[in-house]
Amino acid sequence: MASKQLVNNLSKVGRRGQNWLAPLTAVRNGSSRSDIDKVTHTGQVFDKDDYRNVRFVNAKRYVNENWGIKMIDEVRPIESTERVVFCDGGDGPLGHPKVYINLDAPGSHTCGYCGLRFVKKDDHHH
Repeated sequence: MASKQLVNNLSKVGRRGQNWLAPLTAVRNGSSRSDIDKVTHTGQVFDKDDYRNVRFVNAKRYVNENWGIKMIDEVRPIESTERVVFCDGGDGPLGHPKVYINLDAPGSHTCGYCGLRFVKKDDHHH
């Protein structure tokens, strides 16, 4: 609703005979550009009639497909026999604050800063 009201108010501002909203109308009225339909890693995608699409009338909308979460998922979980591990992101001053991660519960446990996963390796004694 707000976008329609904004578009209607903006059309009154333009010069007489100037149709500067025509590109927006084209995008809004069913233009099937694949770059506008792409979903970002945060799930952001605009409806066809969203006024924010006007940013992409004369330009292509680029969506980075190298999402950080996909890249960190390619790193195997770090196995440990300890109950509690710490993660500081590595690389000294280029890392992050040290956090301690409890591995008592089954499954992998993720660092809240960098996304590295840790898993407790079962230690069997016979």
